[in-house]
Amino acid sequence: MVISEKTVAMGKQSVKDIAATDLNAKRVLVRVDFNVPMEAGVITDDVRIRAALPTIRYLIEKNSIVILCSHFGRPKGQVKDEFRLQPIAKRLQELLGQPVSMLEDCIGQDVETAVHAAKPKSVLLLENLRFYKEEEDNNEVFARKLAALADVYVNDAFGTAHRAHASTEGVAHFLPAYAGLLIEKELAFLGQAIHQPQRPFVCIIGGAKVSTKMSVLKNLLGKVDTLIIGGGMAYTFFKAQGLQIGKSLCEDNFIEAANLFLNLAKSSKTKVMFPVDCVVADAFDQDAHTRLVTIDQIPSDWQALDCGPETIALIKAEIAGARTVLWNGPLGVFEMDRFATGTNEVAKALAHSQAVTIVGGGDSAAAIEKAGLVDKITHVSTGGGASLEFLEGQELPGIAVLKDKTPTPV
Repeated sequence: MVISEKTVAMGKQSVKDIAATDLNAKRVLVRVDFNVPMEAGVITDDVRIRAALPTIRYLIEKNSIVILCSHFGRPKGQVKDEFRLQPIAKRLQELLGQPVSMLEDCIGQDVETAVHAAKPKSVLLLENLRFYKEEEDNNEVFARKLAALADVYVNDAFGTAHRAHASTEGVAHFLPAYAGLLIEKELAFLGQAIHQPQRPFVCIIGGAKVSTKMSVLKNLLGKVDTLIIGGGMAYTFFKAQGLQIGKSLCEDNFIEAANLFLNLAKSSKTKVMFPVDCVVADAFDQDAHTRLVTIDQIPSDWQALDCGPETIALIKAEIAGARTVLWNGPLGVFEMDRFATGTNEVAKALAHSQAVTIVGGGDSAAAIEKAGLVDKITHVSTGGGASLEFLEGQELPGIAVLKDKTPTPV
């Protein structure tokens, strides 16, 4: 399904469109994305928790009873202690500066009793939704039980909006359903970039596999002024052009698709760019021997792990002349410091750009976070998979079910 121009222009009603009387002392079920990285019970990155704070605080100000629900990890329908949300409740309580009641389940009589006993301005966190397989199955009975806890539903989990689960899609059929402030922001920036960007519009797409992003690349042709393709995925295109890529990453079953894309690009008004030089290594290892070579000089037993300085300079020049820049996917194996230069230099260029800069979640968001540049970017998306599907032009199930804004009379 494709997002129509009309739907994007109209937008979705957010929590701010709800009348104050419909929030006062009302129970509001908020789907958040608290699937945070954790090691030995300690949260290592609380960005997703902090991203939900504006909506939570707004509802507290409106005297609502805030009932939060989220998944965490992949317990596969079983109750597992390592996937309990207690550490998340503790961190949320610290960030909010008020108590957060951690419930022992997400449905059932005890949960209903606790929710109905809650006072306005209180915050409750339901236990991991994925302790029930019915969540990912979008089971109607499970969705009804979640809906029975509240008067209003708010989806603020953009990172899961591309999944039709009980808490993201199913529950919206049984309650008035609105976007949270985070989803409202995501739709505003991504929607504006795709449908009404300030130009020149430059899009940088990296990452390892072309198979996960071919639909995005096709959808961007004709929409962006410059499309820069980098990262491991670029080498499938190079092989499709007959270049020797050594042991560089390549998806041979996408060679034909790469050729079709290159033919489409020739007739498009979009300028498509690829790396012109790269850093190659004799092993996939931080301590490997490396060389700087042009794209047509990759040794047969070496592999490309980062883009080179000439490529970085070309990308920086495009960013410098842009008014909108969207970036999704690293330009090298940025997890290894020796092969993170391209990714880091792009991050810095975006941070110093005067353009509207949008980072599309996933590894590129992680790179921005690692570089400490989040505050220098116009918008960092919280949804890797969701932002990709949005850029593909797909309809996101968790967004589609929310109330549409009333069109403004012309």
